[in-house]
Amino acid sequence: MFCSKKRIFAFSFIFLSFLTGLFTSCKMSNKQVIRMQHLEEGVQNPTTIEELEEAIEKYQKRVQDIQLAQTQTGVWYKILGTRYLDNKMYGEALKCFQTALEYYPNNQNLYYYVGICASYMSHAAMDFEARGSSEKKKNYLKLAETSFLRALEIEPRYARVLYSLGVLYVFELDDCQKALPYLEKLLTIEKKHIDGMMVLARAYYVTGEFDKSVQMYDKIIETTKSAEKKQAAENNKKIVLDSAYEK
Repeated sequence: MFCSKKRIFAFSFIFLSFLTGLFTSCKMSNKQVIRMQHLEEGVQNPTTIEELEEAIEKYQKRVQDIQLAQTQTGVWYKILGTRYLDNKMYGEALKCFQTALEYYPNNQNLYYYVGICASYMSHAAMDFEARGSSEKKKNYLKLAETSFLRALEIEPRYARVLYSLGVLYVFELDDCQKALPYLEKLLTIEKKHIDGMMVLARAYYVTGEFDKSVQMYDKIIETTKSAEKKQAAENNKKIVLDSAYEK
């Protein structure tokens, strides 16, 4: 009985020593990895047709498992990013969406989310070093612009991106001329997009197209059910008319 316990202890010590050596090494060699794969899959040096077919089948399953895991990881990063976004934690959300794009580089929704987060982060890009630099803010705004444009390359009729890009150009980048085609396209897709109309009317006003601006404000007044937005449109229309009269 005592000898049996000694043998068990000796075996346990050897096994633990093996595990310690395995997990404390910096990295495994290619040979070790291959050997572990062989042990796990039960496939080593196949030669016959049957053995080769069996090896292919087993390793195909392993590839499928890895692909499934990678796919799910990308989805989790996207979900986590939207949770951060809901809680207005735009910096953390941006990191998650950036990582998700490594798994889904052609997903227009991810580019939209990156653009939204970057737009918000541009407002938090303070010059804490007091160097008189606005580079951080500019970089975030550039990221927002390129992200929105990339989303439209993938999905040209993406209404939320068309609107967001219009807002970015009008209120952040002060380039109303660039905003016009995107906002005009938005209103061919969502004809009663009141917020889009408001931004487009402003863009027309800034670019000196007063008639189009007045027409857009009239359309808002006729369409909206919001008393607040109707009043804002009426006030803005008066400003446009006064400017046109002075000119």
